[in-house]
Amino acid sequence: MQEIKCPKCGEVFQVDESGYAAIVKQVRDKEFEKEISDREERFESEKDAAVKLAKAEAEKEFNSVMKDKELQISALQSEIDAQNNAKLLALSEIETKKDKELAEKDSEITRLKARLEACDMDKQLAVSNAVTQKDKELAEKETCIVKLTAKLETGEKENELTVKSLKDSYETQLKMKDEEVARLKDFKAKLSTKMVGESLEQHCEIEFNKLRATGFQNAYFEKDNDAKTGSKGDYIYRESDSDGVEFISIMFEMKNEMDETATKKKNEDFLKELDKDRREKNCEYAVLVSLLEPENELYNSGIVDVSHRFPKMYVIRPQFFIPMITLLRNAALNSLQYKQELAVIRNQNIDISNFEAEMNEFKEKFSRNYELASKKFKTAIEEIDKTIEHLQKTKEALLSSENNLRLANNKAEDLSIKRLTKNNPTMAAKFAELETK
Repeated sequence: MQEIKCPKCGEVFQVDESGYAAIVKQVRDKEFEKEISDREERFESEKDAAVKLAKAEAEKEFNSVMKDKELQISALQSEIDAQNNAKLLALSEIETKKDKELAEKDSEITRLKARLEACDMDKQLAVSNAVTQKDKELAEKETCIVKLTAKLETGEKENELTVKSLKDSYETQLKMKDEEVARLKDFKAKLSTKMVGESLEQHCEIEFNKLRATGFQNAYFEKDNDAKTGSKGDYIYRESDSDGVEFISIMFEMKNEMDETATKKKNEDFLKELDKDRREKNCEYAVLVSLLEPENELYNSGIVDVSHRFPKMYVIRPQFFIPMITLLRNAALNSLQYKQELAVIRNQNIDISNFEAEMNEFKEKFSRNYELASKKFKTAIEEIDKTIEHLQKTKEALLSSENNLRLANNKAEDLSIKRLTKNNPTMAAKFAELETK
């Protein structure tokens, strides 16, 4: 038998074991149901707050990314307009230069043709080859411009697809956050049990290694053992693209309740040293994975951005460890794609510059060859003029000799006996004697 004292009248009465157990069960069930009801209301309020904050963070990140994309698209459009203007100016200059050179060549051809027909044929052939080569170069440049325009249009379409993909990705991440909030209640209940036998560092390393083979094949995630600068973080995450170019790096610091000291009991106390480690190890981002301040709703609500204190720094709970890496990695991959597109456009500009340089080099070589040919033509014409002048003098000398021979022939034909004996009596007597015999 059990004695029970009435709290109102103070009377003591006895009940058997079954009655006493029934009274105790009734009191315990009411308290237990009340506690469960209170906990369910608290979890519902935490869930609503987490959902609202997650949606606000997602909208903020999406708006920021969209603004960056618009700025990048505007910059690319400006570069495209500048390139088009430069191409039009270059084409106009080339056409003007071509017309001028053709006019000069036609004039030179006409002048040389009047003086030396044989040399004119060679010159016409050289000019024709040069004009054909220049037309070929201009056709190649126009083809290159068409290809560049097609590539730029393709890049714009890819940008639109990227923006759409990014929007879908954020919507998927928002859905994942809703699911994560739904798991939060169960995770909090199991968190203390899961941490038994392992530290926070080991927990994060195990969670990462579960996904390393499927989602992070090219990633580096190891402990920071380099303390030559006087301090070090806990883990460093790095990842590179297929060409070996690193596009993301994160310095991780893990703090659980056992890491408290007399002077450092809050998350904020560890941020300055974490930023120092990030800069010394050349990491782009810094993330504090913390179990400190378990009752602080700011850190319990999700990913906390503390970039207003230290650049590119975040504070998270352990359940956001993998989502944080995924979020930063996806953002870095998107920025890598735009960097590669800009690099392609810069390479295209270099190709145009090389084409113009080759065109200028061709014009200089053609001009030099033309000057050499022109000098040789002038030298040949001068030699021909000298030969013609020498032949003219020879002709005049021959004509003069012919005149003298004609006069001599005439004189020889006019020669007679009468002319020989005229004014010569002796010769006249001799001829007279010959005639009488």
